[in-house]
Amino acid sequence: MVEQERAEHRVDLTVIVPVYNEAGSIGDLLARTLVELERLGKNFEIIVVDDGSRDTSAEIVEGLASSDRRIRLLRLRRNFGQTAALMAGFDHASGDILIPMDGDGQNDPSDIPALLAKLEQGYDVVSGWRHDRKDAEFGRRLPSRLANRLISWSTGVVLNDYGCTLKAYRRDVLSDVRLYGEMHRFIPVYASWQGARITEMPVRHHPRRHGQSSYGLERTAKILLDLMVVLFLERYAVKPIYVFGTIGIASVVLSLIAGAVALALKIFWGVYLITTPLPLAAVFLFLAGLIAILSGLLAEMIMRTYHESQAKPPYAIKSKINF
Repeated sequence: MVEQERAEHRVDLTVIVPVYNEAGSIGDLLARTLVELERLGKNFEIIVVDDGSRDTSAEIVEGLASSDRRIRLLRLRRNFGQTAALMAGFDHASGDILIPMDGDGQNDPSDIPALLAKLEQGYDVVSGWRHDRKDAEFGRRLPSRLANRLISWSTGVVLNDYGCTLKAYRRDVLSDVRLYGEMHRFIPVYASWQGARITEMPVRHHPRRHGQSSYGLERTAKILLDLMVVLFLERYAVKPIYVFGTIGIASVVLSLIAGAVALALKIFWGVYLITTPLPLAAVFLFLAGLIAILSGLLAEMIMRTYHESQAKPPYAIKSKINF
């Protein structure tokens, strides 16, 4: 049904704005966004995803949508988080180009034309970089810088600001992307797996004038855990036995070494096996290694079921000629 509605209401550009308790800023933000989009001379829509707001955010957007059909409102049943809200916006967007943007007014709609100009240079993803970020240094900016460097180093997709919501995507690079947890910041990584050309450009960033940010230092731990998932999916999703098998073999080898040392102590130095923890360690390491290997085989079966049940090939085609 969503695909049918999308085909019937095809537009050039979709701006997606996730909102959670932003009654003080959303009205002004939408007004400024409309002005910038109308200057472009393109068919557009603005999808506001209300992520279970407890204030009047949804009512404000509903009032604006009643007088301008280009503003669309999705109301989620409860607060699912920014990633889920963005995924809902992507699923219901009709545009060939998708631009997510924060609803707190810190992103500037006047940067949208520059993002589109970058796309026209042949890029598939243009990521915003808040080079003059107006947030607290130790609470937000320092952890963000460390996370950006870690993500860039570990994934090979080098960006200065993964956390900036303001980005521009061609629809085709998001066609197979499914987001969970706090994964929205890793969308450029997912796009790079599809062979997307990615660039970054500085964008404006304004101080928050209304409300309070729902993110704190605890988000850093979530980012690190999500990064582990991304790295696993990137390197081992198709062959999970490689990571499970490597851990399993290493554990079995360690168990054999521990057992050999225990026997050597008994034979050459007369140390009774019961007086050393090495035999117990050998048994536990061997069992752990066996479980890891069996888990890898099970993961291989699950991976094949995933691809075959959806007729989903383990590759992505960019284009076809004469088919």
